Amino acid sequence: MKRSVSRREFIRLAALSAAGAILASCSPEATQLADPTAIPATLTTQPATEANDAPPATSTGATEASTSRPEPTQPRASEAYLSVVHGSDPAAITKAALDALGGIERFVKSGADVIIKPNICTDYHPPEYAITTNPIVVATLVTLAFGAGAKRVRVMDYPFGGSPESAYAISGIADAVKAAGGEMHVMSQPKYKNYTIQGAKSMKSTQVYPDIIDADVLINVPIAKHHGSGRLTLGAKNLMGVVLDRNTMHMSLHKRIADLNLLVRPTLTLIDGVRILMENGPTGGNLNDVKQMNTVIASHDTVCADAYATGWFSLEPRDVPYIEACADLGLGTLDWQGVKLEEISL
Repeated sequence: MKRSVSRREFIRLAALSAAGAILASCSPEATQLADPTAIPATLTTQPATEANDAPPATSTGATEASTSRPEPTQPRASEAYLSVVHGSDPAAITKAALDALGGIERFVKSGADVIIKPNICTDYHPPEYAITTNPIVVATLVTLAFGAGAKRVRVMDYPFGGSPESAYAISGIADAVKAAGGEMHVMSQPKYKNYTIQGAKSMKSTQVYPDIIDADVLINVPIAKHHGSGRLTLGAKNLMGVVLDRNTMHMSLHKRIADLNLLVRPTLTLIDGVRILMENGPTGGNLNDVKQMNTVIASHDTVCADAYATGWFSLEPRDVPYIEACADLGLGTLDWQGVKLEEISL
């Protein structure tokens, strides 16, 4: 008799299958390290409150951000600056996108404390509605990070709709990450710290989750989608999920997104375009607004990755003001056509 499988179980099994395929190409040492049964996943029990209930950030007692996180090495001649990979298997295109950049080992060193920041904004809809990052893409990054020798891999976001636990579950990301051996971590409100932002144009300080600042490696993994006030959610905007009070961000949204990117510097940005949301973002709810792209973008340069992704929505980089504002602050290049691009179809 054929057994029916729930959506959650399907995602879990898919993540395990993806992890197995990836590990088959790793060394025995990496396989042992990334064994999903060897590292128990945990979900911290202290929930964050809704962003709209949070007090506004103030400059009182602001601290300087640590500069201990190493910058990713610049690509060698054989490595792409920007990679774009198309294919029907989310795990395979994720791995291929990183391989084109020189491999995950370029970004994750042995013993690294790794944080992966997807978009898990609400618990309103399951993953096929393209409002949260594809769970298999996230789980693949967990597996690859362990394969590169990471000592710890945590996945976290600060949802504005529903509790973190319910958003993590309904997105499918919790089951996929646990199957890959990673930890789902709830960003606890009392832990946030206020940081000054050197060189900021509008937002001189803000409250950010300190683990994001202190991690050895931060991997930024947004889903590409329409956004009512920001026009698009891409890599630079995805970092709003590490800020306690997003109301203050909306006072001058595009400038403050750029200011936030001065403070929070991802080691790597990978844009999930397996499915993208073309209209009615950020929360969606209509499958007619979803477009199947079967693509991921990867770069150490968030601005460059975002600039390329605007084309999916028939826009130019300068049509999204926060992307241009980030470039104006020297955070990356808008000229994705002027860098070494490797485009691959699997």
